[in-house]
Amino acid sequence: MAMSLPHQIGAISGSPLTADAGGVSGDTPSSATVTAVWRAPSSLRVSVQKTGSELDRISPSPPLSPVCGGVRPDLSVAAQALMSSAPVTEDDAQVSEHALGGGGAQDKGKKGVPVYVMMPLDSVTWNHTVNRKKAMNASLQALKSAGVEGIMMDVWWGLVEGERPGEYNWGGYSELLEMAKKHGLKVQAVMSFHQCGGNVGDSCTIPLPKWTVEEIDKDPDLAYTDQWGRRNYEYISLGCDTLPVLKGRTPVQCYSDFMRSFRDTFDHLLGDTIVEIQVGMGPAGELRYPSYPEQNGTWKFPGIGAFQCYDKYMISSLKAAAEAFGKPEWGTTGPTDAGQYNNWPEDTNFFKKEDGGWNSQYGEFFLSWYSQMLLDHGERILQSAKSVFENKGVKISVKIAGIHWHYGTRSHAPELTAGYYNTRFRDGYLPIAQMLARHGAVFNFTCIEMRDHEQPQDALCAPEKLVRQVALATQEAQVPLAGENALPRYDDYAHEQILRASALDVDGESGEREMCAFTYLRMNPDLFQGDNWRRFVGFVKKMREGKDANKCWEEVEREAEHFVHVTQPLVQEAAVALMH
Repeated sequence: MAMSLPHQIGAISGSPLTADAGGVSGDTPSSATVTAVWRAPSSLRVSVQKTGSELDRISPSPPLSPVCGGVRPDLSVAAQALMSSAPVTEDDAQVSEHALGGGGAQDKGKKGVPVYVMMPLDSVTWNHTVNRKKAMNASLQALKSAGVEGIMMDVWWGLVEGERPGEYNWGGYSELLEMAKKHGLKVQAVMSFHQCGGNVGDSCTIPLPKWTVEEIDKDPDLAYTDQWGRRNYEYISLGCDTLPVLKGRTPVQCYSDFMRSFRDTFDHLLGDTIVEIQVGMGPAGELRYPSYPEQNGTWKFPGIGAFQCYDKYMISSLKAAAEAFGKPEWGTTGPTDAGQYNNWPEDTNFFKKEDGGWNSQYGEFFLSWYSQMLLDHGERILQSAKSVFENKGVKISVKIAGIHWHYGTRSHAPELTAGYYNTRFRDGYLPIAQMLARHGAVFNFTCIEMRDHEQPQDALCAPEKLVRQVALATQEAQVPLAGENALPRYDDYAHEQILRASALDVDGESGEREMCAFTYLRMNPDLFQGDNWRRFVGFVKKMREGKDANKCWEEVEREAEHFVHVTQPLVQEAAVALMH
């Protein structure tokens, strides 16, 4: 018996990604899947599949923000929010747009912030098909009807080039992108060169390509390493960016080849359906070091984390930098008095406020080197991405982590261990913004939904102050700023905070500047729950109207409630049809 529409929505993020995962009606790879296999004209060797614990390593995730607003366990009301799963016609689009009082795409010159929605992590299966296809189709229709600009999807390196180097299977992604096009949704495609798994809300594990893991097993120094010898397999150490350590290619060459294959495969969609390429540059796709890994309880919020510079390639660079600085004795190791992952700043000699090593000549040398290595890594990959996607009509963006805990201290220890040289006396986000500006890239920042008082004040958390600092840095560097929420929130309180932050009124005056986009985390069953969906529709409408909109929040909510009500008959008809 076919699944009802509410059950399909419930299935969107309900099961881990498995090798035999398919659509709800037994989808099998289509002929398009076969033709989507792209083989590079190279003589690269074929790798052997690696199994065992190394494939099960997980990635760090951001700390939790409070989740407000109860969610009823019954997802049947989600049907009220969904249109049929049949292909969208032009008339359908006009009806749904009219119900919301606006066009689907962001008009040029129009104020307001377009909203994108992140897709489930396991949207594409190991069989290279769209996961839970009917539910996905219905959900995309619902998002379009709500006035959402588009979707963000992870394009996993470990899935596409997982079997053999230089061989790319874009099946599943081809299908998903065509679905987005059919529904009139724009796409932010994330080049996900990191491992998936272990983050809050993760429903699957996708390691790095097997042949890459094989090379790391041969040379463990390809993985980020802390002072205790713990290896992190989530992302290749930036210390070997330019060394041919991956079957004769450098990591940066691998990333570049992957992006080039994506460009060649989906050239017909670039600039029209695909409007943004977000380039992954580290754990969780963010430009940072894996300084706060949660695996096996290594790190817990709000610990300061640990420096990740102890693989032989990073140490070699540190040694050369110390010799050039005239202090060769500083080149053998990172700080030895910086504590452990779950310490607080005042527990350590390096991060303490009075006479801390971070504020010494040695501290300045080390932190400058450590952060510059990260900036150089970002620069190399951005140069490659810009070259690949030049004149293709797409934006390039980079995601920066919102590390807000201990922000109120002098040393900003968690930011320092992650590679952001930001202290009470130094702006660590301006150099990042300036680097992005040189390449015309978008600065994408997280934790936009958080408020200072929601976070533990004994840890001096200050997400609002951090967002303001980033907004000022991007303003000075003249680089566009986009935002994401760190964790799912469905309440008006979080929506209001996002609206306030996206207005970018950082100087106390309402100027013309707004965020260029906001990406909402994440499409899942809770989003389609009745009250959550009603609030979300109102939130999207308010974001699209912009900071100068005259309508009050209550009026928008009434319009959203009316929209949910008038579409109910269509949704019920679709649900009945899908049950037979």
